[in-house]
Amino acid sequence: MDLYSGHINKLIDELSGLPGIGSKSAQRLAFHLINMPKDKVARLAKTIMEAKENVRYCKECFTLTDNELCPVCANKKRDHSMIMVVENTRDLAAYEKTGKYEGIYHVLHGAISPMLGIGPGDIRLKELITRLEGNVSEVIIATNSSLEGETTAMYISKLIKPTGIKVTRIASGVPVGGDLEYIDEVTLLRALEGRVEI
Repeated sequence: MDLYSGHINKLIDELSGLPGIGSKSAQRLAFHLINMPKDKVARLAKTIMEAKENVRYCKECFTLTDNELCPVCANKKRDHSMIMVVENTRDLAAYEKTGKYEGIYHVLHGAISPMLGIGPGDIRLKELITRLEGNVSEVIIATNSSLEGETTAMYISKLIKPTGIKVTRIASGVPVGGDLEYIDEVTLLRALEGRVEI
């Protein structure tokens, strides 16, 4: 039995199809949207459509942008000889928030996962290799510490090593406030290997 009328159910169904939105959140959003003033709903719908029509991939790093080049790639003050490879645009945003990285990025849009049928040809590896023909001195691999991220990191490393370009991997380790006894062995080993002098 449907609890709500057709239009409400349809709105809830559409919202629950978004990532991270369960049925309760979809209901909350649907009721919020219905109770919003009509002009605000129209502005939201217009903004969504404009984003869909105008946002594209940066021609250099493949992050999302509404220009030919994203602000990072267009910035002449950035070190264009250092490329950090990340899995998605959210990872790029996380590093940018630190305000400490001065190089540029390459967004793969995924990671190698034989279990899910995602191979090297399904992510932006070919484009990365093309970028290495320029003046690149270091590639920092910043994929996740998951099995897929580690597989991708090893694959990229094997591709780049023969070129003579320096390949590094971000250290991953103990989170601030984390108890060592609850941390897995791989994380502890990476924290040990990525140690720095104090």
